[in-house]
Amino acid sequence: MAVPVAFFVLFFAWPVLSIVERGLRVDDVWRFGRFGETLSRPEILDVLWFTLWQALASTGLTLLIALPGAYVFARFEFRGKGLLRAVVTVPFVMPTVMVGTAFLALVGRGGLLDELWGVRLDTTVWAILIAHVFFNYAVVVRTVGGLWAQLDPRQEEAARVLGASRWRAWRTVTLPALAPSVAAAALMVFLFTASSFAVVQILGGSTYSTLETEIYRQTVVRFDLTTAAVLTMVQFVAVGVVLAVHARTVRRRETALRMVAPEETARRPRGVGQWALFAGVLLSVALLIVLPLGVLVERSFATSHGYGLDYYRALQTPDPSGTFLVPLLDTIGNSLRYAVVATLIALVIGGLAAAALTLPRSRLRSRGGTPVAGRLVRGFDALLMLPLGVSAVTVGFGFLITLDEPPFDLRASWILVPLAQALVGVPFVVRTMLPVLRAVDERLREAAAVLGASPWRAWREVDLPLVRRALLIAAGFAFAVSLGEFGATVFIARPDSPTLPVAVARLIGRPGELNYGQAMALSTILMVVCAVSLLLLERLRTERTSGEF
Repeated sequence: MAVPVAFFVLFFAWPVLSIVERGLRVDDVWRFGRFGETLSRPEILDVLWFTLWQALASTGLTLLIALPGAYVFARFEFRGKGLLRAVVTVPFVMPTVMVGTAFLALVGRGGLLDELWGVRLDTTVWAILIAHVFFNYAVVVRTVGGLWAQLDPRQEEAARVLGASRWRAWRTVTLPALAPSVAAAALMVFLFTASSFAVVQILGGSTYSTLETEIYRQTVVRFDLTTAAVLTMVQFVAVGVVLAVHARTVRRRETALRMVAPEETARRPRGVGQWALFAGVLLSVALLIVLPLGVLVERSFATSHGYGLDYYRALQTPDPSGTFLVPLLDTIGNSLRYAVVATLIALVIGGLAAAALTLPRSRLRSRGGTPVAGRLVRGFDALLMLPLGVSAVTVGFGFLITLDEPPFDLRASWILVPLAQALVGVPFVVRTMLPVLRAVDERLREAAAVLGASPWRAWREVDLPLVRRALLIAAGFAFAVSLGEFGATVFIARPDSPTLPVAVARLIGRPGELNYGQAMALSTILMVVCAVSLLLLERLRTERTSGEF
């Protein structure tokens, strides 16, 4: 645990607590009374209530729509499966500012629905909820579907032979086995939607505000660090409570899994019911994911004098306003370099953390572990997830305040961006690998030890073959999240090396048809880069290795 703890203390806890200290400590005196003053304001109470209920609604709606997709990807084999898996993952790696813009072009004034049927959903909560499902669909499909593909279907078939109905067999056999991954997916979706920023700001306008948008407004617009610090602490405590409840639920419902190779469970759809389910999932993907992405691509080619490549050509020329010190096309190389480094950091930190989190179940008791040690490890598990729910605005602003003096004077260093991106990537590595690691029968490790294998060799010969695919998917998630990270990067990206999301956000914030068109063109390029990366990952996943997540 030492390396992950040191990483999070230095690059997460220190920046966040520094912001809190600046907001609540005046003349060397802590002003805790400001909690009551801030939280009693009616506008702040409205923000807290909307943040909670829209996150719950978004999570429930995402699970309802995405779980059938997870089943289809897990149990059905069909042509183009890898391509479709990459398509549903692309929205998750898009900058959230572009998710909001894509749906604004679809459901806003002058959007596709407005042009065809006169229907507008912008400034309504429905636009926010649908955009959140669009963004988080891949979380459920990847997390739940990956484990579902490894469950031995013969266990459910045995229940059917013993007289259980199809529903009862699924409820009593499959659902308990899936519960840890469903809980993990729901947790990630809830945390992302509770801290939603760009989607709410663009689609909700001035009508709706979450904790994240309010923290940004108080920090950047009003420079009221007191209110921002109070809201950050509220967010911090709320996320901690959610993680504690989640950990308790997982411990009670987690069970040993009989895992098989995904190739043994996937079959072509059979029967009317399976084909109907397959068609329904394809239709939902087309309407929910492909349509918004298509509108985004269409806008990148639509100029005032017809369709053309004018916006793409403009990316190669220097910015006359001086906002960007390099041609916008260079942001592609910057983003890829940052994402690769962030992925390596996230794999090292997250891999160590996931390995450490398997110890309470298998070794702590045998080594004299105490309940205190178990609680310490569970607290460590919660710590790893906090960056997903704590304001990225606070983290990015905290980087500028804290990492500017020796021995950690990194404010002018390029490594600062990958470090901020890795903070968000680590939880995905942990949550992707942990259920598979915990499902490994520890008797296999014990047998290897009895035969003389060292702990390192036992891990290499037993655990690694079972989690190899999980490691690949964790790398893919970390790379994708790093490529699209915006909240913290916008504060620390240098003018001579901006990332794609930062460049898109700055272009959207500037008036003019050319700026908007260039933003659409950059977003389209980002989608293509992400799709190609994910397709390469899918090709790696076709190798015959045990485990898939």
